[in-house]
Amino acid sequence: MTDSRIPGFYKLDLAARHAELQTRYGLTDADLAVLRDGGALDWGRADKMVENCIGVMGLPVGLGLNFLINGQDVVVPMAVEEPSIIAAVSHIARLVRPHGGFQVDADAGLMIAQVQVVDVPDPVKAEAALLAARARILARANAVHPNMAARGGGARDLEVRRFGDPFPMLVVHLLADCCDAMGANAVNAMAEGIAPLVETLTGGRVCLRILSNLADRRLARAACSLPEEALAGRGFTGAEVADGVVQAWRFAAVDPYRAATHNKGVMNGIDAVAVATGNDWRGVEAGAHAWAARDGRYTSLTTWWRADGYLHGSIELPLAVGTVGGSTGVHPTIGVLRKLLGVESARELAGVMAAVGLAQNLGALKALATEGIQRGHMSLHARQVALAVGAEGELVDHVARILIERGEIKAETARLILAELDR
Repeated sequence: MTDSRIPGFYKLDLAARHAELQTRYGLTDADLAVLRDGGALDWGRADKMVENCIGVMGLPVGLGLNFLINGQDVVVPMAVEEPSIIAAVSHIARLVRPHGGFQVDADAGLMIAQVQVVDVPDPVKAEAALLAARARILARANAVHPNMAARGGGARDLEVRRFGDPFPMLVVHLLADCCDAMGANAVNAMAEGIAPLVETLTGGRVCLRILSNLADRRLARAACSLPEEALAGRGFTGAEVADGVVQAWRFAAVDPYRAATHNKGVMNGIDAVAVATGNDWRGVEAGAHAWAARDGRYTSLTTWWRADGYLHGSIELPLAVGTVGGSTGVHPTIGVLRKLLGVESARELAGVMAAVGLAQNLGALKALATEGIQRGHMSLHARQVALAVGAEGELVDHVARILIERGEIKAETARLILAELDR
């Protein structure tokens, strides 16, 4: 097992970081070339991935370090453009690590395919007919994707939902285990496949046949605990920080205006892992926010509380992600990043993502409860401003340092500083 602690990794230059990864994770020269060349996603391949392709856009890829998840060391690839995200998540993982790390679990890959039926003459009779034909419908769905059933997955169950005024309809839920795939294409095809039979059984007319991104049968969970004294620093006691974290969470728990930003912070980490592993981060986002509003009021995805001198946290959310299918086998960089991550199944990946979301949330709440969010962003933001005005090489850090000293992290100030240094 490779240790996810790589002290001083952020201080190394790119060549030294790659050498470290090659030694620890067995990356080949070809793997490193993929990372170095921005993914080597050539125009020809990109043109086959999306319509009207005109080019390729890169994102920085970093490593979330220090993670101990279910007793195993994990380094987490994260593709994201916003500064401080990777630093914050690595910091929290280091704090939690000596106290058991993160405990995670995830449900099997059950996805929901929805079949909408309108103009049903007798909804009660139609529902009964559908449920009576459950085995027949499941067999029809599995005939569409026999390979999935052969792998131990496939259509598992059927549900019927009746809606009345103002828009009467029946909605059939086909529950399918997609194994290690996210499963969108498979369940969409299954929904298409059962539609004629559903029309025959109900006497109605089928309209939409598509998956739901509210994958509430495919939840992932993570939890952690750490002694309050581990949070002490920057003039604050551990108890003060822990209380600040809990108060910040309570704010998000009762107020949707705060919860939206609170959960955005959670998704900063989860989305970055989804992008780095070739998963549909937009579907993950949709499911997470719908889950946060499942009781009719939008609230926090996480929970934080104090007990017996410890700060405890947990998260639960839908994570419909895959380790096979989709772009996971198309983009060259994803294969290398998966090699670093080292997970074998979709459930493992979902657990890692839940842990990252919980760590990201604690990082944000800890900053808000102490020095405020801006100070943590300052140095990284200053570097971005320096880059934006044309600084290169060693000048980037030089300009950033002066910006921080002056307390003016603005493009206009950066241009003046760069002009002075260039004289």
